[in-house]
Amino acid sequence: MEQLSLLGQQNADTRSPQTVTWNPWHGCTKVSAGCQHCYMFRRDEAIGKDASVVQKTQMFNLPVRMLRAGAEKGAYKVPSGSHIYTCFSSDFFHQDADDWRQEAWDMMRSRRDCTFFLITKRPERIAACLPPDWGEGWAHVTIAVTTENQREADRRLPVYLSLPLRHWAVMVEPMLSALDLRRYFTEYADPEGRPLISSVSVGGESGPDARPCDYDWVLDLHAQCVKHGVRFHYHQTGARLIKDGKEYRIPRRQQHKQAHKAHLDF
Repeated sequence: MEQLSLLGQQNADTRSPQTVTWNPWHGCTKVSAGCQHCYMFRRDEAIGKDASVVQKTQMFNLPVRMLRAGAEKGAYKVPSGSHIYTCFSSDFFHQDADDWRQEAWDMMRSRRDCTFFLITKRPERIAACLPPDWGEGWAHVTIAVTTENQREADRRLPVYLSLPLRHWAVMVEPMLSALDLRRYFTEYADPEGRPLISSVSVGGESGPDARPCDYDWVLDLHAQCVKHGVRFHYHQTGARLIKDGKEYRIPRRQQHKQAHKAHLDF
């Protein structure tokens, strides 16, 4: 693997920060209802690939790859200040990646000039999989948890909110039912009484077999977040949106745009 050192950035890096997706490994196994129609499984099945096999990718060392030519030679290929979406074609805490995870942590540690965002459905594995110098968390790394219904919220959030993190974020996607997070906003708070959860992001399910998302569920969760001062982002409608008792079929290319038009971000 390439040297994990900022010594590689000897030349001034004048490039603008980027938003980058880094998948150090690929493949996963389904653990709950939200996984039923996972896009990664659909894509792999379309090309005859077994999505349940977890494998390192050719992009494993992307954060520490360096430019070998040009004016920025010696700088990292991913510019300083970039935001790196991490492990979106697997689960970072999947047990089949245990042999590679420490090396991935090492790369994140070396790139404190970037921010990393990863999502897991396995919060029960996080504590045992953190790097030895994690302490109370790394400021440049956000570990988010996903929950698709009340059952998974009540199972995952108590574990997740007990972890030593700098940032707590909840991804509700696909949203499969109404969700009441009020107890998690009030019972898990900082010394000033602010909820540990700093943001909630909501999206419906996409794909040909998508399950419906009721807009009333979205509005109710939005109201909970506003009341408790938690950031809210409605990032996509999903393919089947129920509004005022009527179901709307929304093409994939319109799902983000239609959610943005609701003006619910807070």
